[in-house]
Amino acid sequence: MDIDSDEEIEEQIVEQAIRDEIEFNEVVVSVARATDCIGAIDGTHVRVSLSVDEQIPYIGRKGFPTQNIMVVCGFDMLLTFVWPGWEGSAQDTHIFLEALRNTELKFLIPPDDKYYSVDAGYPNMKGYLAPYKGERYHLSVFRTSGQPTRSRETFNYVHSSLRSIIKRCFGVWKARWKILQHMPNYKFDKQVTIVTASMALHNFIRRDAIADIEFESYNENEDYVPEDKDSYMNLTIYEREMGFVRDRIARELMIV
Repeated sequence: MDIDSDEEIEEQIVEQAIRDEIEFNEVVVSVARATDCIGAIDGTHVRVSLSVDEQIPYIGRKGFPTQNIMVVCGFDMLLTFVWPGWEGSAQDTHIFLEALRNTELKFLIPPDDKYYSVDAGYPNMKGYLAPYKGERYHLSVFRTSGQPTRSRETFNYVHSSLRSIIKRCFGVWKARWKILQHMPNYKFDKQVTIVTASMALHNFIRRDAIADIEFESYNENEDYVPEDKDSYMNLTIYEREMGFVRDRIARELMIV
């Protein structure tokens, strides 16, 4: 067999592998979206400008002062709920539980047969579906170590694919509004208002712009996920219920 034939065979193998991966991704994500997931919840951080004596509570894992912002988004990349202004040291789970308790916020509780996807730091409770802990999760890990082989890994792969939508939202939003990377020395309340206003403009552009460079760059590569530069509650019963939902989806994904 000549060299050209070997190269052609190798190219065919690579092309088939790419087609297989695309087909697999489309199948598992379509199945997951059909299982009543209506969006994703996550926290994100934005720099704040504060005097030295005010900074300590706002310095968290980033190592510099930030405000932590709870965000809910749909699969259309629209932000449906935002709660900015939290200290950078505040845990996402604490903010989430406070949002559930605070009736004045009008947080969008999902209907009985729907749920949001949340990451492993959140409780796996009714209306909020978390991944399996102790299993491969991030898409980058699957790309380097191979496709999922077990039901729990397959579930985590799909869950991670769905949750990438909120990371993409954060990426578009922060890429557009450079002020978020270098917040001026305004009063803190004004810095919080800037975050809220920029998110409202994000939604306006997403809904009404005919063509937008920032959104188009993400639409061209749907797999791209950018890097993003506790209160106690008895959750046992709720976690058990969503555990059953998670197990059912994992089993169904294995027979697709």
